[in-house]
Amino acid sequence: MKNTLIFSLIVFVGITAACESDFTPKPKAYARIELPEPIYQPTDGENWNCPYSFEFSTLSFITLEPRYKDSICWYNLYYPKYRATVHLTYSDINENLTKHIEESRKLAMKHIGKASQIEEILIENDPNRVFGLVYDFSGETASDMQFFLTDSTNHFLRGALYFNVSPNKDSLAPVISYIKEDVQHLVSSLSWTPNDS
Repeated sequence: MKNTLIFSLIVFVGITAACESDFTPKPKAYARIELPEPIYQPTDGENWNCPYSFEFSTLSFITLEPRYKDSICWYNLYYPKYRATVHLTYSDINENLTKHIEESRKLAMKHIGKASQIEEILIENDPNRVFGLVYDFSGETASDMQFFLTDSTNHFLRGALYFNVSPNKDSLAPVISYIKEDVQHLVSSLSWTPNDS
């Protein structure tokens, strides 16, 4: 009996010692996000009374910016599935184009401390009189993209893309890229109300 107990103890110690191995943790991984082919729809329906129109993704919907109900045509373009919002603020220029551009630049440059890169994309759409600048941010910034568009005489539209989630650029990268393409489509499809500019 004593020999059996000693033998069992030796076998147990041998098995335990043999089970030790170098443990290597697996790298962090993220679930694959399937993104549909983009489909766009126009804003210029009978309920759209703004001096601008554009095409936007069918994955999003337009809501009035609740904090600024008295402001004309300040809207949010909301993506509920991805918890992303493109905030749109419209202003009449009132001979203050330089002031509007400078305010937009200051708001964009607030992200310079966290940005690893800021790409500035010039917008020149002469046939539709749409001119402006897109700020495309890389890095751990709060906003991933901002822009302003103007006809340089009457209209000024500013936009900013934000996600309402904890920032983790690695896991959000496919969605960020997808929605940035939507914003680029919005910018390229924008036009001012006829006979108003």
